[in-house]
Amino acid sequence: MSTTTAPASLRPNATAGVAERAPKRPISPERISAAVTLVVIAGLAVVSLAEVNISIPGMLASWSNAEHFFTRVGSLSFPEFGDLLGQISLTLGLVLTGTLLAAVISVPVAYLAAANTTPSATWRGIARFVGVFTRALPDVVLAMVFVLMFSLGALPGILAIGIHSVGMISKMFADAIEQIDEGPRTAIRAAGGTKLQQFSAGILPQVLPSWIATVLHRNDINLRGSVVLGYVGVAGLGLEMSYAFKSLNYGLGLGIALVIFLLCVVMEIVSSSVRAAMLGRAATQRTWADRLVARFRRSASASAPAAPSWAASPTTALRRPWTAARVRNVAAGWIAVALIIAGVWVCQITWGDFLTVWARIPEVAVQFWPPNFGAYGFDTMLEAMRQTIAIALAATLLTLIPSVILGSLAARNVAPNPATRGVARFLLVGIRGIPELILAIVLIVITGLGMQAGTIALAVGGIGLLGKLLADSFEEVRRGPELALVATGATRFQVYAGATVPQGARAIIGHVFYLLDTNVRAATILGVVGGGGVGYYLLNASQGSNYGMVTAIVLMILITVLAIEGISMWMRKVFR
Repeated sequence: MSTTTAPASLRPNATAGVAERAPKRPISPERISAAVTLVVIAGLAVVSLAEVNISIPGMLASWSNAEHFFTRVGSLSFPEFGDLLGQISLTLGLVLTGTLLAAVISVPVAYLAAANTTPSATWRGIARFVGVFTRALPDVVLAMVFVLMFSLGALPGILAIGIHSVGMISKMFADAIEQIDEGPRTAIRAAGGTKLQQFSAGILPQVLPSWIATVLHRNDINLRGSVVLGYVGVAGLGLEMSYAFKSLNYGLGLGIALVIFLLCVVMEIVSSSVRAAMLGRAATQRTWADRLVARFRRSASASAPAAPSWAASPTTALRRPWTAARVRNVAAGWIAVALIIAGVWVCQITWGDFLTVWARIPEVAVQFWPPNFGAYGFDTMLEAMRQTIAIALAATLLTLIPSVILGSLAARNVAPNPATRGVARFLLVGIRGIPELILAIVLIVITGLGMQAGTIALAVGGIGLLGKLLADSFEEVRRGPELALVATGATRFQVYAGATVPQGARAIIGHVFYLLDTNVRAATILGVVGGGGVGYYLLNASQGSNYGMVTAIVLMILITVLAIEGISMWMRKVFR
């Protein structure tokens, strides 16, 4: 006698009752503490935003200030074409050279910081601390130090950009190393290969695409950040702009600011094009470094022939034909080398300074130690630091909602159509191209000196950064839960709210803390031009040669950034 089996959805599930009767796993105290911490930070952000007191009607009422200012400015003016071209070349040269210096230093730091390559836990801890420390040191402070050691010019900017960038680049490099396929490296080690051979043949080919993409991304950030270095004597467009504003030549200052903005947008587009050409379509992996490595692997395995004829033997490999792809790759490599050489040459570095500078180190070091708060006192400086943190919190809160909207529309799996995604991506690129310092100067004209201008400038700039990070994270979520909801007839918004956002929640928390970390340092810089906070005192201290106060302010920033970094790492661990 045949029996008919009921569908699984209609059969009684013997384990269902057990599961229903089983007590729910209690929420860990650490998770509760993390949730309470998030609520407290969100509450502090709301209080900070209220303190900043951004008033749209007040800004509109102050528009007459802007009209009066632009009337006084008249038409924009620019330096002579030859001078302008020289300043653009110098700015690009020092940014490129500084970024490459950071990349070179970051390789050994990342090797020691990666869990799968570090010799010991001690070395890994030291390397990770170096990364956090260099990230916490504002590049403008490093530039002050190097200006004292090397005088004015491009070299202080190169060293400041290089050392400050090690923090981000080494972290991304180490993350990429930890994501490699260990097979090739293990095979080389089993064959008796040295550590250098394991790295050069087993690790480097896998991580090189993500490393190059990281360096290009950091180069874009350094170009925007190079503007403020001009205020402490670093040569380039930033220095010329600072001279123009200090001499009340606002037409020239705004003209140079426009050139910087266009240069940043063009560089962003060029870098994006290079990354796209080199890495192909975006993958959907768990991390940014994963996705970049996966792009390279997939393009190498899926796009290219499995075994080209010239690779049949070592003899034929030596006679590899000059195909169009090979010509293009070789030409791109030589162009990159030429740009690097040109970037170093245009900076006109006096290499002999590296031999004579050692004698000046004790003289410069004694000016920065011991730290002190000068005539202002500890209470005043603590209040200024509190204002800086308030600006960072308020800006992060203002950034969050627009970033989620733009980032969602820029994600391939969320955007309703390619046109919407393209517009959202274009807006993010355009916003990222605006240096916060220039935006702060314009806002100060409208709203006056204080926290309001700095907060709005950071909020606008943060939309470009956080929106891009969120778009990438949304594209990296697993497609299974989204497709399951689609199969049940869920709407696009239900799929987004029920599958995309929950999977990306951990990444959202990490990105928001990263933005807060970035905003604390950026708020310090904006204070240099009147954006409120401790940056005002930092500028006064440097101009008054009170470098002990500079050290005290840097230590306050360092403690704040390390605290944010620690909370962020704890949050990612708890909510993973």
